[in-house]
Amino acid sequence: MHKVEIPEYVIDRIMAKRGKREVFDHFEPEKTALLVIDMQNFYVAEVDTAKGIVPNINRLADAVRRVGAKVYWVVMTVADSLEAPSKWSLYHDYFFTEAKGKNHKDGLTEGTEKHELYPELDVREGDEHAHKTRFSPFVQGSSDLHDRLQAQGIENLIVVGTATNMCSESTARDAMMLDYKVVMVIDANAARYDEDHLVGLTSFYQSFGDVRTTEEAIAMLRK
Repeated sequence: MHKVEIPEYVIDRIMAKRGKREVFDHFEPEKTALLVIDMQNFYVAEVDTAKGIVPNINRLADAVRRVGAKVYWVVMTVADSLEAPSKWSLYHDYFFTEAKGKNHKDGLTEGTEKHELYPELDVREGDEHAHKTRFSPFVQGSSDLHDRLQAQGIENLIVVGTATNMCSESTARDAMMLDYKVVMVIDANAARYDEDHLVGLTSFYQSFGDVRTTEEAIAMLRK
């Protein structure tokens, strides 16, 4: 887990802009969902910082279920089978070497071991699952998540997972721009490096939502 704090200059900017550190003091459980982003073997199994957030994600999921809020396990799925073409060919054709592009596509193909959720996650019957084909599930055509959340009356999102500065931040930013109230959890998101983790959190915090600890996010879930 990352041992970092939000820099003082970021707090100063937030205070000057908002007049307070947090925009949202509580979330109504029946209007709230926990989005767990990309906690798949491909991203987690060999990354210590990602493995380190698993206990906090499990604690949050348990707290969310206890108050009647929703848990969504959101996974990256870029192909339906190893023989099928990539669902995001631009990314695989231009942003990787040929070998790395194949590794990414194959590792995030449905039905493979690397595509599965990391086994130490506490996934329960009754939790929801969603697939996405882009960093953010809220990009048009990436997933059906927005429609499902709207049908359930969800207005508030708690975002956790990996990587903080990639799929987690992309998800959280896009959600805010769709008028969700969003919190990213500092000790339940992870990137490979502390610097990347902080970049994702600080850019989000200044204009898109709140950054809270696991304990604080749990405390927000009240009627």
